[in-house]
Amino acid sequence: MANVQDATEHHRQNALNPSHPHQRGTSQGPDIYFQMLEAANKYYLAVPEIVQQTMDEVAAITGRPYKLFEYVGAPDAERVIVAMGSGCPVIEETVDYLTARGEKVGLLKIHLFRPWSAEHFLQALPATAKKIAVLDRTKEQGSMAEPLYLDVAATVAKDAVSGGILRQVVGGRYGLGSKDFTPAQAKAVFDNLKADKPKDQFTVGITDDVTFTSLPVGPDINTLPKGTYQCLFWGMGSDGTVGANKEAIKIIAKADDTYAQAYFSYDAHKSGGVTVSHLRFGPEPLTSSYLIGEADYLGVHLQAYLSKYDCLSRLKPGGVLVINATWKNVEEMEAALPGKVMRQLAALKPQLYLVDARTVADSVGLGKRINMVMQTVFFQLSGVVPMDKAIPMLKDSIKKAYGKKGDKVVAQNCAAVDGAVSAVHKIEIPASWATATDAPEGRLGAAHTPAAQAAAKKGVAHFLEEVVKPVLAMEGDKLPVSVFRPGGFMPPGTTAIEQRTIASAVPTWDSAKCTQCNICAFVCPHAAIRPVLATPDELNSAPGAFNTLPIKGSKDLAGYQYRVQVSPHDCTGCELCVHVCPDDALKSQPITDILTTEAANWEFMKTIPNRG
Repeated sequence: MANVQDATEHHRQNALNPSHPHQRGTSQGPDIYFQMLEAANKYYLAVPEIVQQTMDEVAAITGRPYKLFEYVGAPDAERVIVAMGSGCPVIEETVDYLTARGEKVGLLKIHLFRPWSAEHFLQALPATAKKIAVLDRTKEQGSMAEPLYLDVAATVAKDAVSGGILRQVVGGRYGLGSKDFTPAQAKAVFDNLKADKPKDQFTVGITDDVTFTSLPVGPDINTLPKGTYQCLFWGMGSDGTVGANKEAIKIIAKADDTYAQAYFSYDAHKSGGVTVSHLRFGPEPLTSSYLIGEADYLGVHLQAYLSKYDCLSRLKPGGVLVINATWKNVEEMEAALPGKVMRQLAALKPQLYLVDARTVADSVGLGKRINMVMQTVFFQLSGVVPMDKAIPMLKDSIKKAYGKKGDKVVAQNCAAVDGAVSAVHKIEIPASWATATDAPEGRLGAAHTPAAQAAAKKGVAHFLEEVVKPVLAMEGDKLPVSVFRPGGFMPPGTTAIEQRTIASAVPTWDSAKCTQCNICAFVCPHAAIRPVLATPDELNSAPGAFNTLPIKGSKDLAGYQYRVQVSPHDCTGCELCVHVCPDDALKSQPITDILTTEAANWEFMKTIPNRG
């Protein structure tokens, strides 16, 4: 401890201090700059040994040994991946999977990249290694290769020249921009090393159909520990799904001999955006730093998501599927679901449950915050914690999370837990769904909106079809390189076609109560509700439901008709306009009841000249 204190004090003495002043960062001329730079060499050369010594000291205290370069895998490995950072646990899982099947593979993990120690690297590398793949999670435009590859290649080449082993080294890129890196991709890298001439400067995890650098990736492989249970939850930003799942994973992790892992992904939106929660738990430690590919439990917390996104693609056959929806029976589901979704359900044969969480939340005063309802349903159907234990634990977590907000909020959430249990009902999937056909465009969540058609007429149809629509459907990972323009160029105005249709209920206007104050349009954060003025002639072609009333309070506007119009595709269902309206002229209606009518009214409204 004395040595640590002495070293700390010595370090502090080097700080800038008026008690013992010194200068740094002066401008050196060409006569001395070079020498001053080289004066630091001995310190950099000493760093690797110092770091290793410190790692050994930490290991003696914690029992967790670390090395500058740590090798895992077959002791006689012939194919080795060199990597560092968050990709290593994925590769290590893959190494365990492949070595259990007799393959001679390994992983060399780098814990100290700079200063680079060629000596420690060669000591850690198995002598049997014949082919090495170096993975960089970066792109050096214009360089011969990426930084880690260059260091490894130079080290191996110098060693061979000095009489060491001649090894083949290739490099590749993965996971840029936080793109998911999976065991199947790691296996593809090992498979590449099997070739007589492995592909060099490759990419993995994308489809490069321009310069053809990408490696083919096979089907997913299961590298998880035995007994691992995986859950996926599709939620909407601000509905409480993410917060509830954070509490759920804490409750599960408190159980004896249970390990837990959670990750939460978000789209670019804030409130109202898509959230996907990934939860794993099981009897063995979990190090799987990649997204869930096959869920035992899938919760879809907004019914519109089934039409907009391929939520079911990650559901395990026979798994549990819970949908928060207003549907009560098979007939209502058939009327709303696309044929593709019904065919998926028939093929997967999940245990299908419906729950109208919004109704339960409304009944206890929680509004759109359905998190406690869906969390209770999860514990009820997943069986991870017995309900006689889960209910008290849920209510204890409610008191901890919401206690500062008052007894009323705590009581409302506890009531939501009690109401959730009886709100769930099971649906038997009809065999006829296996041959369901797709309905014409225009259903809830359809991509070909009038806004998209208008944008296409402006000359960006190619970009809309090949880039924007897949991205909006959260399928951007499947897009090839060829659909993008270098430099990140994108046409403007593409946001207009998004129209997420995420509201479960949308305000409708009651002309008899409206006093034309326009406060509703003022408070709407997405400009999804707008007042409009039109002449009688402009209303000749209006839809039948486009009712208006004469403008009030202005002689200059005499003769104009007034209306308040909501865009059902753009509304997020926040109900700010409903609550702020002083005349109670706005009332939320289920979107399934008014979507077709109000969408037509909105499109007609946009043809009326702007009189703002």
